[in-house]
Amino acid sequence: MTASSTKDILAQMARYHAWATEGLLASIALIPDEPYRKPCGLFFGSIHGTLNHLLLTDSQIWLPRFKSEPAASLPLDAEVEHDRAALAARLVAATARWPEHVAGLDEAALAEDLRYTMTTGQPRVLPRPAALLHVFNHATHHRGQITAGMTMLGLEFQPLDLPYLVFSELA
Repeated sequence: MTASSTKDILAQMARYHAWATEGLLASIALIPDEPYRKPCGLFFGSIHGTLNHLLLTDSQIWLPRFKSEPAASLPLDAEVEHDRAALAARLVAATARWPEHVAGLDEAALAEDLRYTMTTGQPRVLPRPAALLHVFNHATHHRGQITAGMTMLGLEFQPLDLPYLVFSELA
């Protein structure tokens, strides 16, 4: 895979990350507060807890790592935003930064490793494209958990599969 095709894939995944998050949040906006905050067997307890985890990891841990800035040292289950409207707005803003970040990467940056410290204090090194794919895959994993929780609660949500983004971009 060439650097340009790698960048194209990363750009598509960054767009997907933002699009799928916005789509999920549109479905979640229709949920009353009680089931939204109710523990439903998700790793981070509730829909609200899982969205907080996504905000923390996306905007306060991973993006700073890519920008060589200090990352948050909060527990992964920290509630960084209690207000659900503010949480949704912050998540939309956070995911919107990824397409911009990927667009700014050149071939040299794509060839570099990302050196960072895990929240456990362990130093790590990953190829930059693999680290970016992790960010997007991590969010997909947790969006899937949220939609599973919504299903268990008898709630509906819109399809979030990647082809739906592609179909919308081709329309």
